Amino acid sequence: MIGTNKKKLPCLLAGIFAAVLLLGGCSFSDRTTPYRAGTGDIVILYTNDVHCAIDEDVGYAGLVAYKNWCEKSTPYVTLVDCGDALQGDVIGTVSKGEYPAELMNRAGYDFAVLGNHEFNYGMEQIDRLMEISGAQYLGCNIRYTGTGEAAFLSRLLPYKIVSYGEVKVGFIGVSTPESIVKSVPAYFCDEDGNYVYDFCGGSGEELYECVQENVDACLKGGADHVIVLAHLGTDGSSSPFTSRELIEHTKGIDAVLDGHSHSEISCDVIKNAEGENVLLSSTGTGLCNIGHLTITAKGNLRTGLVETYPDKDSEMEDCIDSMEEQFASTLGKRVGVSEVALKTVSDSGLRLVRNRETNLGDFCADAYRAVSGADIAFVNGGGIRADLAAGEITYGDILGVHPYGNSMCVVKATGQEILDALEMASRFCLSSPNDGENAVGECGGFLQVSGLKYVIDTSVESTVETDEMGNFLSCGDNRRVKNVTVLGADGAYTPLVPDRVYTVASHNYLIKQGGDGLNMFMDNELTVDEGMLDYEILMTYLADALHGTVGDEYALPQGRIEVE
Repeated sequence: MIGTNKKKLPCLLAGIFAAVLLLGGCSFSDRTTPYRAGTGDIVILYTNDVHCAIDEDVGYAGLVAYKNWCEKSTPYVTLVDCGDALQGDVIGTVSKGEYPAELMNRAGYDFAVLGNHEFNYGMEQIDRLMEISGAQYLGCNIRYTGTGEAAFLSRLLPYKIVSYGEVKVGFIGVSTPESIVKSVPAYFCDEDGNYVYDFCGGSGEELYECVQENVDACLKGGADHVIVLAHLGTDGSSSPFTSRELIEHTKGIDAVLDGHSHSEISCDVIKNAEGENVLLSSTGTGLCNIGHLTITAKGNLRTGLVETYPDKDSEMEDCIDSMEEQFASTLGKRVGVSEVALKTVSDSGLRLVRNRETNLGDFCADAYRAVSGADIAFVNGGGIRADLAAGEITYGDILGVHPYGNSMCVVKATGQEILDALEMASRFCLSSPNDGENAVGECGGFLQVSGLKYVIDTSVESTVETDEMGNFLSCGDNRRVKNVTVLGADGAYTPLVPDRVYTVASHNYLIKQGGDGLNMFMDNELTVDEGMLDYEILMTYLADALHGTVGDEYALPQGRIEVE
C-alpha cells in the first residue's frame, strides 16, 4: 500500500532529543515518513542543486551531522548528489569549483552526477574536479564523438552496483540533455564549431532506451533494487527529458532521485511503462533539505525530506570557516550602496527574473548597454543568480548576482534577429506567475532588456521550432512578442525595423555560444569580442554611471516588458 502525505510534520526521531522536521514521504509500506534505520536497513541520503550554498539552511555541517547520526543505526549509509553542486555562488567562482568539491569530499559523498552547470568550468576543469573528488561520478548518457579523448569521460561510470550485506543496489547516473544549451554550448564543440558531445538527447526515446539498457545491465548484474540519480527536473519546458517522462517510459527502476528544476518533492509515485510504482524525490536547492531514502530489510522503499536538523558537525564547521576566511577580505570590500532592494523573486519566492521584467534585470541590462555603448542589451534571466538587498553593496554581492565570469560581447544584429531572440526567450512565458502546472512558466533564457520595450501576448501559442539540441530553428508568422520599440538617442521609443542593423550587447554565453538555444547571433560580426567580465560590468556601471548609488529609479521595474 502506498501512502502519501504532503503536509510538513514534526517527527521525533529515536535516539536524539531534538525534533527533526520531515516533509511528507511515501513508501511501499504503511509508514509515510522516513524513520531511524533498523539493523539491515539501507539509507541513501541525497542532495541536488546545492549551488555552493555551503553553510545555509541545513548546510554541509548539518548534512554531515545527520549522516553520522544515521550511521549509528546501520552500517549501510550512502551519500549521493544529483548535480549542480560546484557552481552558483562566489565560493565556486573564485575556486572554479574546487572549494565546494573539497567540502563534498569531507562530507563523504559516494556518488555524484554532473549537472548542466558543472560544465560551466569547461571540460579540462571538470576533469580536474573529478580527479580530486572522492565521489564516483556516474553518467550513462554522456557521449563523445570527436577525435582523440575526452579525459573526464574516462573517470565516469554509467552505473555502479553496491553490495549491502546480501542486498545489491544499482546506482545509475543521468545528466540532462539540456546541458548543451543550459551551460556553455561552445564547450561541447570542437575547434570548427561542430558538436562532439551529446547526452542521448536526439529524442526522448533515445534517452529512455539508453537508461533502460543500463537498468537491464544492473538487473543482470544481480541488483535487487535500481536507483537512478538524475539531473533532469520536472519542468514542462524540459520535456521530453523530465524525470517523470523517464519513469513512464522505462521499467525496472525503483526510485529516481532528481535535480535540475529545484523542485521540492518529498515523494511522488509515478507509474512506469508496465504500470508499476516508482518513487520520485528531489530536495529543492541550496541544501534547504536533506533527502532520505530507506530500503528496509524487508525490501520496502520510502523517501522523505529532512527540513531541519539541530546538530552541526564541528569539524565541517571549522573547515567552512577556514575556507571562507581565505577570501572574506576580498568579498567584503564595499563597491557601492543601494537605496532600494533589487530582486529576482517575488515575495512568495517565485523566480520572476525568468519570466518577466524585474528591477534587478533592468539594472543588469542597463549596465551592459551603458558600458558597451550598444543600442540594445540582453541579459538572460537564468544568469542573474542573487538579489541585491538595500544598503551596502560588496564585491561578493556583485559576484553573487553574476557568478559565471562571462565576458561582454557586442554584435551587429538585424531587427529580425532581435525579434527572433525575443520570441524564443518568451515562448514559455505565462500571463500570471501563478499559472500553469509548473507555477511560473519560467525559462532561464528569458531576456531582461535595456533599450527596448515590447509586449508578450500569452494568449498566442508559441510557434518557435527548435532542433534536437534545443537551439532555435524558426518561428511562424503569428508571434506572441508584439509592439517592439527601440530607445533612441533623443530618449524617444520608435518601432524596431526588421531589416535595420542594431548593436546588441550581452555576454559570450549568449552572443558567441548560443546559450539557452539563442543561436541567432553566433555568426554575426562582433564589435566587442569578450571584453570586460560580467561582474566588472556591474561594478563599472555602479561606479561611473550611478556614482556609487543605486537610486529610486530602480525601485520598481521600469515598464519595458508587458505580459498580458
